[in-house]
Amino acid sequence: MLVSPTPNYIILLGYLIGGIGRGLLVGLVVTLISVAFTRLPIHNIAITVSVVFLTATLCAMGGFINAIYGRKFDDIAIVPTFVLTPLTYLGGVFYSIALLPPVWQHVSQLNPILYTVNAFRYGILGASDINIATAYIILLLFIAMLGWVCLHLLSKGTGLRQ
Repeated sequence: MLVSPTPNYIILLGYLIGGIGRGLLVGLVVTLISVAFTRLPIHNIAITVSVVFLTATLCAMGGFINAIYGRKFDDIAIVPTFVLTPLTYLGGVFYSIALLPPVWQHVSQLNPILYTVNAFRYGILGASDINIATAYIILLLFIAMLGWVCLHLLSKGTGLRQ
């Protein structure tokens, strides 16, 4: 692929479409299984769908970067285990950050997972610890930042030319 005249953004787009498709498919299967056991009221379908798509895009870009740097299968597991899992548990998935002391509320606001979780929570339940516009801005900023990193890594050939 690196010797073809295909622009790097097209190569990245191909990988992202695959990653987004996989994420959406897994989310759909989990949702369908969940609906078999409970009722799922949706407060705002447009926000829910857009946040799911933005989150899938963000995760696909993170997965692309992780795959570029991973040499072995064990290397790929480092980021989900030691980065994503703690960020997820500390991102307000199981609790409201309003229950935390003020210092820890401010620390939690540095966690990008918090904005994803709260935007999705608003779409489903209509309640959120943060402003929904702020969540969208943070998500779009992270997508732009990771997109730039992905394109930069592709242009340098990092992890691809060895």
